[in-house]
Amino acid sequence: MTNFPKKIILLGSGELGKEITIAAKRLGCHVIACDRYQNAPAMQVADNQEVLDMTNGNALMKVISKYKPDIIIPEIEALDVNTLKEFEKEGIKVIPNARATAITMNRDLIRNLAANELNLKTAKFAYASNLEELSDAANNIGFPVVIKPIMSSSGKGQTLVHNNHELYNAWEMAIKKARGNASKIIVEEFLSFDLEITLLTIRQQDGSTIFCEPIGHEQEHGDYQCSWQPAKLSNNQLKTAQEMAKKVTDNLGGVGIFGVEFFISKDQVIFSELSPRPHDTGLVTLISQNLNEFEIHLRAILGLPIPKITNRDIGASRVILAEEMGESINYSGLEEALKNENTEILIFGKPNGTKGRRMGVALATGKNLDEARLKANQSAKAIKINLSSS
Repeated sequence: MTNFPKKIILLGSGELGKEITIAAKRLGCHVIACDRYQNAPAMQVADNQEVLDMTNGNALMKVISKYKPDIIIPEIEALDVNTLKEFEKEGIKVIPNARATAITMNRDLIRNLAANELNLKTAKFAYASNLEELSDAANNIGFPVVIKPIMSSSGKGQTLVHNNHELYNAWEMAIKKARGNASKIIVEEFLSFDLEITLLTIRQQDGSTIFCEPIGHEQEHGDYQCSWQPAKLSNNQLKTAQEMAKKVTDNLGGVGIFGVEFFISKDQVIFSELSPRPHDTGLVTLISQNLNEFEIHLRAILGLPIPKITNRDIGASRVILAEEMGESINYSGLEEALKNENTEILIFGKPNGTKGRRMGVALATGKNLDEARLKANQSAKAIKINLSSS
C-alpha cells in the first residue's frame, strides 16, 4: 500500500500546472511550484514556490536538493534534462521519465522517433540551420510549408510560408521565439486536413494503456483556440490513432497522461506532436468527463485506481485572450458569461498579459456539439480583460 502524502516538485506553474496542483492537493500531496516568474498560476495554490531559471542545471539541482521530493512533474519544455536524469538515478520519480522528457521537449527528437524509428505516418519534414538550408528544405518539400522552432511553447514562432520571399521573416521569427536550441528549425509540409485531434493516452504503473475520448481542436498560429469532446471519428480512424499513440508512448515509457496530436485527413491518421503531460486542449475535460485529465494524471502517477472514464455530455472550450499588454488586471462580464446553464469560467490568474496571451477559458456542455460550442464561444466573448501599465 502506498503511503501518503507525497512531496511533488512541479516544474512549470502555468494554467495546466495550476490544475495539476489542485488535483494533487485533493489527494493530500505537498506541492512545490516552480517557474521563472513570481506568482505564476500554480504558485497561488501550492504549498511552496520557487522562482528560478529551470534551464540552469545548478539552480535546478539546488531547488530539488532543498526539498527532496518523491516526484518531479515537468509542466514545460524548457528544462535542464541532465539534472532530471541525475535525480532519477537517485530514485526520485520523474514523470513520465527523464528520457521521455528529453525526447518530447525537442520537435526533432520526437519527430525522428515517430517517423524514422517507429514508422508512424507524419507530414514531410526537414531541418535547417541557416537560410540556405531552409530554402532548400522548403523547395524540396513544396510550398506552402510550416516553419517552427525546434523547441517552443503554445505555437510561438510558428509561421505558414507560401513562397521563398517569406522565408527570411519566418526564419527570424522561429529563432527569436525558440526556447533552448535556437540554431536549428523544422520545416514541415502543410497538410490539408479535415480535423485535428488530441488523444489523451494514459500509461499506468502496470504498463497498461487506456484512452479518453478524442478531443477535436482548432489552432491559430499554432496555438489552441477551442476544443471539444468527443470528436467524431470513424471506428477505423480511432483504432489507428490509438494504435499509433500506444506505440509511441510505449517506447517513451513511464507513467501518466500523454497528449498525442493527430491530423485526420479522409481515411488517413497522421501523427503530429506529443506532450508528456496534460494537454491544453484537454481543459475541456474539466467539464466533459467524470474524471478530468489532471485527476487522471495524478492517479496514474501515484498508482491509484482509474475507473472507467466516461463523458458526462458533449463539452466545448474557448480560450479567453488578452488584447493588449499590461500588468494591472481586472475582469468584467462574468455575469453575462455564466448566465447559460452548464457553463464555467476559469480565470488562470496570470499576473500580467500580452496581446494574444491565454488568460482564461470558457467551458460548456450541451445536448449537441453546436450547442456546446456556441455556449463556450458566447461565454468567452462576454469576458472583458482590462489591463493597464500600473
